[in-house]
Amino acid sequence: MILRWIAEAQRAGARLAPACTEVGLDPRTIQRWRARPDGDDRRRGPKSAPANKLPPEEREELKAVANSDEFCDLSPKQIVPILADRDVYLASESTFYRVLREEELITRRGRARGTVYQRPKEKVATGPGQVWSWDITYLRSTIAGEYFFLYLFLDVWSRKIVGYSVHDMECSELATDELLAALESEGLSGVDLVLHSDNGSPMKGATLKATMERLGVQASYSRPHVSDDNPFSESLFRTAKYRPEYPTTPFDSLTDARDWADDFVYWYHHDHLHSGIGFVSPLDRHEGRAEQILAKRRAVYERARQRHPERWGSRPVRTWEHPATVTLNPTKDTRIDIPDHALSA
Repeated sequence: MILRWIAEAQRAGARLAPACTEVGLDPRTIQRWRARPDGDDRRRGPKSAPANKLPPEEREELKAVANSDEFCDLSPKQIVPILADRDVYLASESTFYRVLREEELITRRGRARGTVYQRPKEKVATGPGQVWSWDITYLRSTIAGEYFFLYLFLDVWSRKIVGYSVHDMECSELATDELLAALESEGLSGVDLVLHSDNGSPMKGATLKATMERLGVQASYSRPHVSDDNPFSESLFRTAKYRPEYPTTPFDSLTDARDWADDFVYWYHHDHLHSGIGFVSPLDRHEGRAEQILAKRRAVYERARQRHPERWGSRPVRTWEHPATVTLNPTKDTRIDIPDHALSA
């Protein structure tokens, strides 16, 4: 059995050492077993059951007690002392847990059951003005414990920053003002727009939610404490804070923070060649110039190949494509539509 699992893992591309680690064996052990004529697991296991193992009838009694009407809403840590007060001992708490785990009966008991948060549904953008994401990040100030807050609204398809502002507080009202300003500057009514964010209080404030409902903006939220559900905004903040121009010391004033934000957004829109959209600037993609730029690059590569075909051989030239669609929180079955050879040569 073990050897068959290891063989299947290796056929799937796994290396021997990591596969052996998963099953708790040394690679040399697997090699010895394979070298034997029978080629099988040579372990024999324990020759006898542990002396303190619960007999089947006591195991069944333990399960019956744990699942009884009286105790079904209580944890083993509560069941054991209650039984002890009645002069009854069945097993320790750890044994209760072990048996219930082996029987796949471990779960939250009673009304205080854990909340299950579903992964956000995927949102697909085929052009600008369809899916936005937004978030707030901290900017350090020179006063300990006080911060400035950068609000950023991003068009997921083009990666353009459609709205931003810096304030000395975070609240739903300021986010609402920024959303309205962004919709006006982009010439959108809000209908058919998806706005994704995390679960912070400004994101779910009454003012913002009421405004979105009035405008027809569809709300989408990340799961609590799952930053990967809002990857485009998180990636943008990382780009901003790892720029050489980002100050190594805190901002002296709100004006300084706003000046830095203005400079960053200008650089990001005009000079930054974004890897996620084919290495064109967000503004060029947003305003429809990306295909012309990429076509020019393809022509440069074709001419270079004609001059020196031996440098490419049989490989195709780099196609310089940008994704026609962008998906927020894609499912496992969603396919990326940039071909594999797009980044070759």
